[in-house]
Amino acid sequence: MAEKTGNPTRPRLPDFRNPPVAEVALSLQFDPLHSLRTPHLGLLWEQYRESFPNSEDHAPLPTAVEWFGLPTSIDSAPQVELLNVPPLPRCWFVNERGSDLIQVQQDRFVFNWRKLKEEDLYPRYEYIRTEFAKELDVFLSFLSKENIGQLVPNQCEVTYVNQLLSGKDWKHPGQLDRLVTVWRNKYSNQFLKEPEDVRLSMRYLIRDGEKTVGRLHVNIEPRFSTIHKLPVVVITLTARGAPLTKDIEGAMRFFDIGRFWIVSAFASITTQEMHQNWERLDES
Repeated sequence: MAEKTGNPTRPRLPDFRNPPVAEVALSLQFDPLHSLRTPHLGLLWEQYRESFPNSEDHAPLPTAVEWFGLPTSIDSAPQVELLNVPPLPRCWFVNERGSDLIQVQQDRFVFNWRKLKEEDLYPRYEYIRTEFAKELDVFLSFLSKENIGQLVPNQCEVTYVNQLLSGKDWKHPGQLDRLVTVWRNKYSNQFLKEPEDVRLSMRYLIRDGEKTVGRLHVNIEPRFSTIHKLPVVVITLTARGAPLTKDIEGAMRFFDIGRFWIVSAFASITTQEMHQNWERLDES
């Protein structure tokens, strides 16, 4: 998760030479474009097809809204279904390598980068942000040309997925205390020993100065890598909140804040031993 920031009002971001980043996504949610129908998605693909020659259909992502001042169990806005109108699929437009993809549905536009091979290098946040903005411009132009409607942003998401492969420092998912600082394998007596595995879920308020602007979701869970045939621990961090202003510029500003919180939090919850493995560069 090697990241840097040019914002002089914030401290320098943690910087790793070999971060365990496996996927990054920037997602813009907006008021549903009910005039966007299935035939439009085929026309839209023509706008992307030269750079994203492959396509897939998936079920649409549910609406997700961060509420504040309400019980913390409330994560999502109520779902509104139009009678007799089936949901529009979520279309993926994928580049030749499969590493970059665009996702489009009636109320979302997403750009992902994915690590597919061990030798793939994380291209950094700046690349993903630039590509998101570029491909979003294509989508906005398409909406205007087809008279589909105006895009009104309501939520933004930044997601980083990190895969920590087992090796010399840890071998079993129950040894999570060797990976993260927020779990300690300590007990009040000798009855229990090392757990078989551990799953953690945490949430933090995201603040910009004195203002709460979003929420950071951290999920840690064990998995098994079919490629390496070894256990992995996956740490997923998602920053979600409303655009700082109700336009694309406000959404991009939230992306930057969300990325800052994710990278800073990742360094905070992982151990110094792991930082050495990833060759942390911002500390002497």
